[in-house]
Formats: sequence, C-alpha cells, structure tokens
Amino acid sequence: MVRLILDQYLEKAQITRYELSKRTGIKFQNIDNYYKNRVVRYDSDVLDRICTALDCDISDIIEYQKPEEKPAK
Repeated sequence: MVRLILDQYLEKAQITRYELSKRTGIKFQNIDNYYKNRVVRYDSDVLDRICTALDCDISDIIEYQKPEEKPAK
C-alpha cells in the first residue's frame, strides 16, 4: 500500500499546511487532502511542487508498505 506521510514531514519541519500552500501555489484544500492522506490518484505535478518547496525527496513524503501475506490454509 502506498501512503502519504506529508503530515509527519511537515510536523518535523515545523511547516504549516497554509505555508506549504503559499510556497507551492497549490490551493489549501488540495494540500489538506495530501496532508490527510485522502488522495486516491497522485498528481505528479503536485508532488513535484511539494518536493521542490520542501527541498525533499519523494520518499520523504510517501512510503510503501507491503501488504501482509495471509497464511496458507
């Protein structure tokens, strides 16, 4: 499963969603959706602008968790 961890990054960097919205030129509501992990389809332009504004790598704001394997019956 792919999961956004933008909330954790912003907390560590002490940057608000409003400040990120101003830095990127992305509407606050869109930033809020990424922050709250409510995005189903990730927009590469949005991710690029966020990474540029935060001077971070994509792996700093997105993580991949392998699904747990179900035991064989």
